Amino acid sequence: MNILITGGAGFIGSHLSEKLISLNHNVVIIDNLVNGNKKNLGNIINNKKLKLSVSDIRDKKTIEKEFENIDIVFHLAALADIVPSIENPNEYYSTNVTGTFNILDLSKKYNVKKIIYAASSSCYGIAKEIPTTENALIQPQYPYALTKYLGEELIKHWGIVYGLNYISLRFFNVYGPRSRTSGTYGAVFGVFLAQKLAKIPFTVVGDGNQKRDFTYVDDIIDSLISSMNKDVKNEIFNIGSGNCYSINYLTDLIGGKKIFIPKRPGEPDKTFANIDKAIKLLDWKPKVSFELGVEKILKNISYWSDAPVWNPKSIDKATKKWFQYLK
Repeated sequence: MNILITGGAGFIGSHLSEKLISLNHNVVIIDNLVNGNKKNLGNIINNKKLKLSVSDIRDKKTIEKEFENIDIVFHLAALADIVPSIENPNEYYSTNVTGTFNILDLSKKYNVKKIIYAASSSCYGIAKEIPTTENALIQPQYPYALTKYLGEELIKHWGIVYGLNYISLRFFNVYGPRSRTSGTYGAVFGVFLAQKLAKIPFTVVGDGNQKRDFTYVDDIIDSLISSMNKDVKNEIFNIGSGNCYSINYLTDLIGGKKIFIPKRPGEPDKTFANIDKAIKLLDWKPKVSFELGVEKILKNISYWSDAPVWNPKSIDKATKKWFQYLK
């Protein structure tokens, strides 16, 4: 098949691109390389089945030609991170909402058979239902979470009104090789791995007993492939690991000393996906244990050698808006 991936040079997108090419599909990537990187595509960049369009999903006129003869769209492109979304919500809205509108409009125009959307579990906010089902209350806590959910709502609407077949996957705490190393203070793996390389203590937020449903990227890719192949449409699925693990346990697995910094508002004490629906309808289930996933990522720790090294002082400066606006 002919498959288009937005954000295909990013963390998840590059792994998906490799997988699809290994399955003999033709892949077109649209990526503005703000979060993505050509080096993520090093294994396939010269493959004849790959086309890379360095372009922005907000530029509908430029990207339109890439939709010709496309069967499946994987829409992964988005701006992430909490603090930048608080500081500049306009950029997040234009990319995550208007950009998604453009992808949907072109998918409709060119009769795409199915669109698969990378949604976010952040839409649940501080969930009261644990494990969290797809019917749990939606209560985004910051603009990133809101704009990702608005993108999902657009996709649902295109399914209802225009008959566009879709699957929306709400990913929980994805980690693995090629997760982003640059930019703002954010994902815990990138912070801790850079600190380990620098031989300084891990900066653990709060008491470290908060738990996250860490999901290895290979399991995420399998869920995307299942969403493409299964005769399932117009459904929303949680995609998680089937368990959750404390930050303290993560530091034990990585190995090193730790210090504690103030707990941040707007963050849940636990994220834990109920994945029963995905197991049943997508015939998918996670395979990589947390312990094996951490072992795999430590083998690739050199990837984080250029990542920013955070300390309590720099974290305090970077998260001032977080404490100012989130309660």
